[in-house]
Formats: sequence, C-alpha cells, structure tokens
Amino acid sequence: MNFPRCESHRGWNRWLCCLSLWVFATAFPPEMLRADGPADNAADKVRRVPPPGIALPQAVQDELGAGVQRLGVDLTAAKERWAQNPLRLRQWADVAVLHKSVDWALRHQEFFKTNEIDAARQQLKTGSERLQALEQGRAPWMEIPGPTVGGYISRIDGSVQPFGLVIPRGWTPHSGKRWRLDFWFHGRGETLSELAFVADRMKNLGEFAPADAFVLHLYGRYCNGSRFAGETDFWEAFEEVQHRFPIDEDRLVVRGFSLGGASAWHFAVHHAARWAAAAPGAGFSETAEFLRVFQQEQLKPAVWEQKLWRLHDATANAVNVSMVPLIAYSGEDDRQIQAAEAMRTALRAEGLELTHLIGPKTGHKYEPGAKAELNRRLDALAVVGRTRVPKEVRMVTHSLRYPRMAWVTVDALTEHWEPGRVIAQLPEGDAPLRIEAEGVEALTLDFGPGEAPFPVHRPVQVAFAGSGTAVTLESTRPGTDRSWKASFHRKNGAWKTGPDLGGSLRKRHGLQGPIDDAFMDSFLMVLPTGSPLNARVDGWVKGESARAIEHWRRHYRGDARQKSDQEVSEADIRDHNLVLWGDPSSNRLLAKIAPSLPIRWEKDQIVVGTQTFPTETHVPILIFPNPLNPTRYVVLNSGFTFRDYDYLNNARQTPKLPDWAIIDLRQTPNARTPGGISAAGFFGERWELR
Repeated sequence: MNFPRCESHRGWNRWLCCLSLWVFATAFPPEMLRADGPADNAADKVRRVPPPGIALPQAVQDELGAGVQRLGVDLTAAKERWAQNPLRLRQWADVAVLHKSVDWALRHQEFFKTNEIDAARQQLKTGSERLQALEQGRAPWMEIPGPTVGGYISRIDGSVQPFGLVIPRGWTPHSGKRWRLDFWFHGRGETLSELAFVADRMKNLGEFAPADAFVLHLYGRYCNGSRFAGETDFWEAFEEVQHRFPIDEDRLVVRGFSLGGASAWHFAVHHAARWAAAAPGAGFSETAEFLRVFQQEQLKPAVWEQKLWRLHDATANAVNVSMVPLIAYSGEDDRQIQAAEAMRTALRAEGLELTHLIGPKTGHKYEPGAKAELNRRLDALAVVGRTRVPKEVRMVTHSLRYPRMAWVTVDALTEHWEPGRVIAQLPEGDAPLRIEAEGVEALTLDFGPGEAPFPVHRPVQVAFAGSGTAVTLESTRPGTDRSWKASFHRKNGAWKTGPDLGGSLRKRHGLQGPIDDAFMDSFLMVLPTGSPLNARVDGWVKGESARAIEHWRRHYRGDARQKSDQEVSEADIRDHNLVLWGDPSSNRLLAKIAPSLPIRWEKDQIVVGTQTFPTETHVPILIFPNPLNPTRYVVLNSGFTFRDYDYLNNARQTPKLPDWAIIDLRQTPNARTPGGISAAGFFGERWELR
C-alpha cells in the first residue's frame, strides 16, 4: 500500500500526520495492507496464505493453552452426556466454535494482531459461560436481539464451523411471525481466522442490519469466495438458522461486497429462483477478464480450465438473472466496477438490462446516498417476496451441480460444460405447458402441494418445441393436493415421457465431476499401507497426501478425516467420498476397484484409451463413481486442485484439473501444479473415456 506523503505538512500538523500513518501501518500486518496485483503474478515467489502469525510471549501461550485445555475437557464430557439429545448437540456447537477459534489460533500460529489476545481470553470466558447456561437448559445468546455467533457440525469433515447472526430487535421466541433473512458474504481477509471472525461478529452489526430481518454472516470456511466447501457452508449455516428460527423462505436476500460481491454474483445466478432479491457489490463476476484487468495477469489456461470457468462465471450463466430481482452496486472510481460492466454486457446479450447503482466519486466502498437507495429498493423487494411459482422459467446450466430453477430441474445434459438451456412457460387456458430445451437430454417439472396451476380432472399436456423436435406429450394428472411432478427425456432426438432409464452409470446431480466436486460433501482420505510400485511414486504420494491434508486445514478450516486402507469400513464406503492415495500395489482398496475404472493402472504402464504412460514416472489423478457404492465418488491421488498461487486472488480459485489427468513425476510439484500434466480430460456423460 502507498501511503499519502507528509512533506506538505509543517511542524505539529506534519508530526500528527506521520504519527497517524505510523499507527495505521503498525496496527495491521503487511499482508492485510497488500492488495493483490502484479506482484502476486510470480508463481515462483508465492507468499503464504494465511500468513504467519505474530509471536506470542510464552506466558500468554501457557495461559491460553490452559484455558483451551479446561474448556476442551468440559466440552468432551458435555458431548458425551448429550449424545442422544440433538438439540443440545446443536447448541454444543455454539460453544465448540469458541474453543476451536482459540485452539487453532494457538496451535497454528494464527494470532495476527496483539488485540486478538484479549479476544481469545474473552472467547474462552464466553465459552465457559455458554456451557454453564446449557447445563441449565438455556441458550440466551440465541434469544437476545443483536449480534451473536453460533456454530454447526459440518457433514463434509465433521468440523465445527462458525456463523455470525444478527437477531432483529422485534424478535421474541414466541412471536409467531416468519422473518426475512438476509445473507451477507464477507470480503477478502487473509488473516480472517475463526478467532478474528468470531470477535467481529460478537459485537458488530455489519454493513447492513435491516430492522425487520435476521442477517446471517457466512464465514464460508475462510477466504475462498464461498466456493466448493465454502458454498456448502452457506447451505449448512442456512439450515442451522432455519432450524432455530421461523424464517420466511420467500423473503431471502443475498448480498455481499468485494470478495463477498463475487459470492453474491455466484449465488444470484446459480440459485436465482430461491431469492427475493440479490445485491452484489463490486467483487468479480467472471475469471478471465477480471484477472487481466485487476490482476494484470497474462493468462495461459489449458482448454479444460477455460471450460471449467463456466462452473462459477456469472457471465456464462447470465440468463438466470431473469429469475431474480438484482441490483448491482459499484463505486464510480473502483476498479472492481469491471464486474458489473462484464455482467451488463452478458445480460444485454440475453435481452436483459442491469440495474446498477453507482456511488459517485467513490472507490472500493459504499457511498452513503447509493447505500440508502440500495436499502430502500431491497426493502421494497423483500416486502413483495419471491414468486414461488413463476409463469416462465429461463435458465442455463453447464453442470448438474446446478440443475434446478424454480419448478424445472435438468436431469441430464447433452455435454457437460456446454450450455444446457431451458425456457419453460405455464399454459394459458387449455394450451399445453411449453418447453424449449437445448443441450438438455432429460428434465423434471416439479410443483409442490398447492403449487400446480393445472386442472386436477385431466392429464397435463407438455409441448416440446424448438430444434426440430416439436411434440406434445400427455403426462399424469395433478394430485388432489395440487402437486404435480413429471419427468421427460430425449431419445433418438425425440422427447418421451418418463425418466431416462438407459443405463445406471451416468453423470447426474452431485455426481458429475470435476475432481473438486468431491470436496463439497463428506469425504475420507484413505492412506496406503502396502508396498508401492516404486520409490518415486511413493515419495510423490506421501508429499501430495500430506499437502492435501494440511491445505484442507489451512484453506477450508477443517481436519480431513483419515484412515488407512486397512481400516475402511462398509459404513465409510456408504457415507463418504473416498480419496484413495497410492497405487494398486500400495492401497488395497484402490487395487479392488482398479479393474472397474476406465483408466487402467497396470504394473508397468497406465493405459488411457490408445495412450500409455510408464508407471515409473507417471501417476493418474481422477474422479469416478465409486464402484463399491456408485452413489458416492472415488478420487485417486488428489485434494482440491487449485494451489498456493491461486490463493493470492480469489478469481483464480477455479478447478485446475477436469475429471482425470496423468501426472508426470519428473516435474517437481510447485505452487501451480502437482507435477507435469501429460494428459487430461473429461469423462463422457456415461462416465466413459472419450
């Protein structure tokens, strides 16, 4: 950061100016002041994220360590007592997050400012007080209006994760009212440990605190733009708040700023029909142009990486904005106005015009007048609420990770990472329900109880139009509860009623890749115990598996579950995506499933279609439905695929590998890749090698 110069000041004024700048500079560590830019484009000079913390006096370490140990013992005993009490276990997590925040900061040297020492003392004290209250059957921190912090146990890795919550002034436990809920995504913070997040959320209302709404502040598993495990954090924290409070699902508002603005763009387009309104501020809305403009980076992505940008790019999914009222905000002088400008261009290509509030003569912050206008418009939209059953659904998806929009669910794509588009229109009078679908091979129309706008005394007719496949199909009648659900699929170019039953193995919701997708749900690292094929493979496996476990902790803030290949149980195979490390000689589970994989790993060679690679110098990485449980993934030799270099700018945090890759071990792993990439690609829609 460049500070204003003091030369123009004289005497006392100059002294005050320089003193204030010195205080500002020393109050924050350098990594907080550094803006990502060209200096972070050198892959051979990557700084650590999160950065090393400050050194604590030994007396402070001993004091906090003793407090962590005492609270940990009490938490363990309480968890055992409440093992059969789901409500108490939920509330137990509200204490456990306070223990974790101090424990991790202490163990992993993640104290970044001296004032966090007092914050740690306070959180340990608050944790003990909460535990005492729970023993008496009370949880006052979730009853008193104002800011508070809660926790939940994540299904991904069993870790305890925090969330911030602002409880509105009018809230009482027995009011009988259903409440609006706003979601707030935080900005980039390389030093945003659990300790720092909890300290802030315990006392601050945040950027926006509407009088008649709960506000859920997402931790998002640290600093990743709510992607992958960060996205799962959103849904798990939301579920936790829904369980505790009467939330009106038709009055949900998503918003955020800077990195949080990027998160808001993502949720706005990928889950558009869920929200009453969306308000992304600044941030980034796509990858390539943002990195060229903001990062001044010369991009040289592989073909598969460019395709995988479509997973998150809001611009590639812009038509979905037709399903949500959206108001963008930017400062006039903010370089990150680029996000809204990129979306404006993408929306105009879809026949839509972006509503964009601009703070005059303002940099990277909210301008008061524009902020007030934004609040006014969002409040009006929240009063109206979302349209639960829109008359028309317009959607695009590039992956079955994001298949649903209102009452339309895409069940199969013609080809992943190419656009699958649907326009669905409810009928007027006796006309059939009309569907246009391109790049889509199967879909389901689903109306819940009371939602189906069709006469109950006759079958629903659905007309498929466009692409030369015009046909009208007669489906089932609505139920007497006014619900209706019907599936359709395309066969030999023509639409048919019913789901596509042609073979059980195919890409489907939550089982479509790429490799990173396995880490959005429960996973287990399975480490080898047998003799490896060779020393080079063994050394690489040990290094990369250790790295994957450490970087999961560092970047996604959890301890990855681990077992040896000899310890994996039937329950593990049932409940987890299995990440198998090693080779068919060293990992008995990998040996068991190897014959069922489309890439053959033999003693002397790896066979990929007509290509072969020597096992002395190569290792396969891949994701595939687990042959022992096809409802779960198996992953070979990989954690999440973006690496240290990508931590330096969140727009880089996209999948770096597709469904499979062959790694050349003669190239040393570095900040960008796990080795040389000899070959890589996507499996087909039936998980076939192509």
